[in-house]
Amino acid sequence: MATGVIKRLDQERGYGFIRPAGASEDVFFHSSALQGLVFDQLSEGRTVDFEKQPDDRDPRRSRAVNVRATAEAGPAGDAAAVQHLD
Repeated sequence: MATGVIKRLDQERGYGFIRPAGASEDVFFHSSALQGLVFDQLSEGRTVDFEKQPDDRDPRRSRAVNVRATAEAGPAGDAAAVQHLD
């Protein structure tokens, strides 16, 4: 599982991009990839954990799946501040 920071969100279309730790290229994610998170409550700068898989539309790129709140607490990644769905 990788860790990264949400860099951009498109609230109207339900997708965003995560910058993986130590990487220079962002990874696309769709709201359907969220696990225990509510898309409307995400914000840019939040730290998340995720898995990468090849993008169906462009195999040269990756997309994030199983996106969830990181276990690490921090100013942008405070897991306690996220509403979890059980």
